[in-house]
Amino acid sequence: MTGARMHTTAKLLATAIISVTLVTGCSSVKNLFGGKKKDKTGEPAKLVEFTPVASVSKLWTVSVGKGEKLLGIGQHPVINGDHVFAAAVDGGVTALDLHSGATVWTYPSKARISGGPGVGEGLVVVGGLEGEVIALDASDGSEKWTAKVNNEVLSAPAIGNGMVFVHSNDGRVTAFDSNTGERRWFHSVEVPALTVRGTGGITLGPGILFVGGDNGSLTAMNMNDGNVLWTTPVAEPDGRTELERMADVDAAPALDGTTLYASSYKNHTVAIDGPSGQIMWNSDHGGARGASLSNSAVVVTDKDGNVFGLDKNSGGSLWQQPGLLNRGVTAPAVQGDYAVVGDYEGVLHWLRLNDGAFAARSKLGGVIVGKPVSADNIVIVQNNEGKLSAFALQ
Repeated sequence: MTGARMHTTAKLLATAIISVTLVTGCSSVKNLFGGKKKDKTGEPAKLVEFTPVASVSKLWTVSVGKGEKLLGIGQHPVINGDHVFAAAVDGGVTALDLHSGATVWTYPSKARISGGPGVGEGLVVVGGLEGEVIALDASDGSEKWTAKVNNEVLSAPAIGNGMVFVHSNDGRVTAFDSNTGERRWFHSVEVPALTVRGTGGITLGPGILFVGGDNGSLTAMNMNDGNVLWTTPVAEPDGRTELERMADVDAAPALDGTTLYASSYKNHTVAIDGPSGQIMWNSDHGGARGASLSNSAVVVTDKDGNVFGLDKNSGGSLWQQPGLLNRGVTAPAVQGDYAVVGDYEGVLHWLRLNDGAFAARSKLGGVIVGKPVSADNIVIVQNNEGKLSAFALQ
């Protein structure tokens, strides 16, 4: 076996181990290889009973395809106006009515969809496991154009300023003309040997795109030509081994005004001044799946399943909820006065934003890997079997 082949095989094996561990939330690496002694420290926390203080009702449930299974991509829908757009690895793209779940249109793709959807400027854009980029008309699902990048697309494309921006798993950001699909520019960043399953999402600002990197950084680029304006470390990839150095920033940073909030697999979250790239505060709590914002708090989850509320202005810890340890907790969404997370048993948990206490619970089933999304007091969540459900607070 050649050195290059050995390196590739080792990387794929290590990535698979990490992906499965993150998805299941209940197995140590030792247990995956049949260790004789069970590591009880890695067991998922048992859910405690509590008196609900919020009333949650399930509005509708639909299937959008076969889902991602154990790929560990974290597929999740996007809400745009009164529509929900969702994709499945085997199932194409579906547009649904937000309030009823009725199908508006479907696009039955032959490609295995892994990135997106992204929505904007009248387009719905998705990426595939073979590097496909597919742009659809948001009104009827008709295909506008297709393009190709050199590696799989695991995050949602971003659309703005007449362009579609795609971050592929090889670290390259590619810009396409939103009308024709013609490539306008690309920018490449070196990817570490070992990374979490996923690719940094893209957030758009005025004339700028902000991209998370597998090397633990956040980069600002000029939309027109891809020139780098600044690069700021969210977390330093330090350690003696590749595993210890993992510092992925896999979620699109949250933008509030001119302030960006980004979180890293190294349990680190920072607030960054968008125009300058200067760090305003940093916290030793966070995770690769990203942050959600309320009026006063930044909510993050770490790789162990802790959920934290951080002060938006200072980064100080407001509260911690440790009751979901090792349950493969997703990134949070904010719904009214609550944060919402899913787990490996397909359970959704509502936490009070003022103190992190459990407020409500409901079950979708399957494994929830992707972040819940929220709008109009409705939260939408997708599990790894391709099932999509909407929940409302009463």
